[in-house]
Amino acid sequence: MKSQQSTQTMKPATAAKKLGVYLPATPASFQEGVVTRAELNALQADPPEWLRELRRTGPHPRPVVAAKLGVSISGLARGGVTEALTTEQIEALKQERPEWLEKERATQVDVRKEAARLKKLKQEPEESGPERG
Repeated sequence: MKSQQSTQTMKPATAAKKLGVYLPATPASFQEGVVTRAELNALQADPPEWLRELRRTGPHPRPVVAAKLGVSISGLARGGVTEALTTEQIEALKQERPEWLEKERATQVDVRKEAARLKKLKQEPEESGPERG
């Protein structure tokens, strides 16, 4: 007997997150109902014009804004950025280089350096093996 396989679906918010787009900026047809795994795969493989345009010009969700600015999501909040931004607004911030952005970028660099240092430290004992003397 063949079992019936159910179609995996997700909420539009989950699909938007996986696509890296800001849900309120998507078409109403996307926001209503559910998205199947097959539909999500199709959107990723061959994005329609609305999806390409959203990815190109925004508005972008906070994780994308943070990545484009080189800061953390928390850093965005500390800088007072709580809303989605367009590519144009992100570029303007990069040009203006407000104090909070420079500080958060420096913090992010320090965080990455520390993470790399800890990773290297963790790998060293594994690589060195038993000590010889």
